[in-house]
Amino acid sequence: MVESSANEDVVHRLIACINDRHIEVMDDLFHDDAVMHWPQSGEVVHGAENRRGIYNAFPQLPTITPRRLTSGGNLVVAEALLDYNGPRYETVFIFEFRDGKIAKETAYWSEAFEAPDWRANWVEKDSVG
Repeated sequence: MVESSANEDVVHRLIACINDRHIEVMDDLFHDDAVMHWPQSGEVVHGAENRRGIYNAFPQLPTITPRRLTSGGNLVVAEALLDYNGPRYETVFIFEFRDGKIAKETAYWSEAFEAPDWRANWVEKDSVG
């Protein structure tokens, strides 16, 4: 369990560095050969140089509000809200670790949408969103 807690600490540090706009801290958290995979856009980011390029060119970094972290072994799953001062995305990050640093990040995100009325009899509204 100690390993999972240490990996969760890395994810908390990642969220903090993005929220604080100190993206240079990411170099301490990711392996130089880490891969970022974004299935919805069909993109794969290989290595530190490409990661730095993307994050330095970001038009606007989001504010990340973590909802839940679940971990075991070398895996941490984070559910979070990404707020871009307007567009808000419900997001799931899957982090794979190697030797205490992130080796792979897979991210899925979606803008929130109104639930259809036809389901109202069988659901309750989420108070978190």
